[in-house]
Amino acid sequence: MSTEEKQAIDVPEETRKEEEEEPKEEEESTATFEPVVKLEEVEVKSGEEDEEVLISIRSKLFIFGETLLDKGTGKKSWRERGIGEAKILRHKEHQRLRLLMRQEKTMKVIANHVLDPRIKLQPNAGSDRSWVWSAFDFAEGELVETVFALRFPDSEIAENFKVAFENGQKEMERLLAGEDKPGEDGGAAADEVAEALGGLKTSDNEQGDAKEADEDKTQTDKEEDNDKSNEE
Repeated sequence: MSTEEKQAIDVPEETRKEEEEEPKEEEESTATFEPVVKLEEVEVKSGEEDEEVLISIRSKLFIFGETLLDKGTGKKSWRERGIGEAKILRHKEHQRLRLLMRQEKTMKVIANHVLDPRIKLQPNAGSDRSWVWSAFDFAEGELVETVFALRFPDSEIAENFKVAFENGQKEMERLLAGEDKPGEDGGAAADEVAEALGGLKTSDNEQGDAKEADEDKTQTDKEEDNDKSNEE
């Protein structure tokens, strides 16, 4: 018996059948699974829908104040609040401007204040790419006087931000002074602001007028008493 015939005999019959059989194609599953709970798409508003962006620059924000560990000690230091886009926004209706900054990824508000014309941008420790200023911040839901420092990639970008910031302050100053903004709403927004400020002044005037009226009444009563005494 030859070697080849011996090898053919030694191969088990089941093995030969498996080799002869062609592999079967796998069947694809057509099963579908419906979610147990269907979630409806919800529109999330950022609060910026009614505002236009005048400038938006990526930068790093710092604040000067007490840390949680130093709370109540009076010890203050600079600490990073976050990195994100520092935006100057103008409201489309009443034209007021504000600075808004959100932390990247989380989108948490880390700076939110009006462009008060009294704010002064100062270089941070002589740096030409960082500005320091103080403002009443509303990022945490209540007005808190906060000292900010905003650092930019280079001095040119920092200067562009300062120009936009100061131009916005001038615009706010005109708005608060009651000047109309040409080509926009015909001064309706300025009138609204002026009316609100005038309301505060009216309240003060009313107190002053009441005081003057009391003094005049007192003086009149005295004169009437004197006249009665003279007649007697």
